[in-house]
Amino acid sequence: MTEDSRRLQERAGGRHLSRRRFVGTGAAGVAGASLLGCSPDTGRDDPPTTDSPIATPAGVEDAAWADIRARFILEPGTAYMNNASLGMPPAAVAAAVGAGYEALSREPLHGKHDLGEVIATRVVPGLAAFFGADPEELILTRNASEALHMGAVGVDLQPGDEVLITSQEHPAGRRPWEYRAARHGVTVNTVFIPSPFESEDQVTELVEAALTPATRAIAFCHVTRGGHLYPVRQLCAMARERGIVSHVDGAQAVGMFPVDLHDLGCDTYSASLHKWMLGPMGTGFLYVRADARDRVRSAFAPKDDAASADYQPPGTSPLPTRAALAATLNFMEAVGIANVAARTRHLSNQLKSQLASLPGITLLSGPTPATSCPGSTIFELEGVDALAAVPLVAERARIHIDEHQRDGHNAIRISTHVYNTTAEIDRVVGTLKTLSA
Repeated sequence: MTEDSRRLQERAGGRHLSRRRFVGTGAAGVAGASLLGCSPDTGRDDPPTTDSPIATPAGVEDAAWADIRARFILEPGTAYMNNASLGMPPAAVAAAVGAGYEALSREPLHGKHDLGEVIATRVVPGLAAFFGADPEELILTRNASEALHMGAVGVDLQPGDEVLITSQEHPAGRRPWEYRAARHGVTVNTVFIPSPFESEDQVTELVEAALTPATRAIAFCHVTRGGHLYPVRQLCAMARERGIVSHVDGAQAVGMFPVDLHDLGCDTYSASLHKWMLGPMGTGFLYVRADARDRVRSAFAPKDDAASADYQPPGTSPLPTRAALAATLNFMEAVGIANVAARTRHLSNQLKSQLASLPGITLLSGPTPATSCPGSTIFELEGVDALAAVPLVAERARIHIDEHQRDGHNAIRISTHVYNTTAEIDRVVGTLKTLSA
């Protein structure tokens, strides 16, 4: 037994994960098992208390979020501000993944059954409720990229049919349509969207002007990699009025602010749950609206029967990571997604306010909440190469940020989540100031 395994078992009270304990801990299954009571030794004065009830924050100030911050096990002295690339799961989520793999190791058949039960009875229904969908409309995937490909491949398109995408799509949102173009003779058109854009109406008008009688599908981000917020509801309504299938890339949206899929009106929605949702790496979903199944078919079912199509990729799925989404849901439900949106907007506003005082700064994030997401901020700093700045900031200040050298920008991207603090914002702005000097 490794030292880590020994510690894990000791923190679990040295008891085996029996099937009764595994399933009988409530709706969350493994997420509520006693392994979640372990508090990884980080050397902090305030170690995470993963087994205690989460106090819903009252307000957006740092003090109100101290209990939430204590749930994470980031190395002391390190500031993580690159959540848009990969989220940082709370300790309870990390422990749930470990508990799932231990269950498979102790009793493989029971473990497989019990993890599957957690996914079927808690994870899928919980995600559906959280995102305003029906359980049968959600298909669990490894990430948004896989979901985007499944959605694109499922659309019935003929040679000469056109698909419209925007200039700000992530490669994972663009490549599935390039695949359709190469394999099936589909034409992929790109509409240019300025970065930043002026308003929701500007985006809607640009997309509408780019539609042609041959357009059969449109695909666009809910939130772009640079943090620009698209008018999803308006674009989906426009597509529906014209009989066009709408595909939304929600990788940078879910978990940052409320998302109601039925309200958005899209035909498909692809999401990664390991970014803003703070789930385990390798988790996501594809949403296919119930009455769009005749237009977005399964990429895997042998029979072309929309009524009974099985969208799930075949084979063994990563049960422990998917079951650990129960712990993710527990955390996000307790915190409250509206509170997450308010907190991330507060931190981003603090960051933007301080950045504005730096000489040579150009803020690129949208000027209003209607055009910018709460948590991601992009900007250019005169005389500073964004690619070079990322490792320099990590080396000098132990702060992890990202670059945004696309859309014609030499920009830096800082993505703040609920666990960040105003002191960390002071620190990153001070470090950037030394770089620019």
